[in-house]
Amino acid sequence: MVKKTYKLRICGSDYIISAEESEEYMQTLASEIDEKLRNVLRNAKLSSTQAAIFVALELADEAKKATDSADNLRAQVKDYLEDAAKAKSERDFYKRELERLKIEDEKKPSTGIWGN
Repeated sequence: MVKKTYKLRICGSDYIISAEESEEYMQTLASEIDEKLRNVLRNAKLSSTQAAIFVALELADEAKKATDSADNLRAQVKDYLEDAAKAKSERDFYKRELERLKIEDEKKPSTGIWGN
C-alpha cells in the first residue's frame, strides 16, 4: 500500500504523519488521542509531556490486553479445531466399523425366525 501524508491536530499542535491507512482512520486516531490527552490535562496538573506519557501507557495497556486476548482466542480456536478433527476421525472409524459389521452379518447364514 502507498504511504500518504496527513496533517493531524492533537492538543492544539499540528503533526505531519505518513501512513498507509486512510485519512479518515488517521483522523479518528488523532481525535481519540486528543480527547484522552485533554481529559488527562483537565483532571490533573501535568505538563503536556507527562499527559502524553499517561495516555501512551493507557494505550499500550489496551493494545497489550487486546493482543493477549487475541492470542488466547487463537489458542482456543486451535484446540476446538483439534477436537473437531479428532471427533471426525473417530466418527470415520466407527462408520467403517459399522460397515464391516454389516458385511460380516450379511455373510452369516440366515437361520430364519425359528432358528432353522
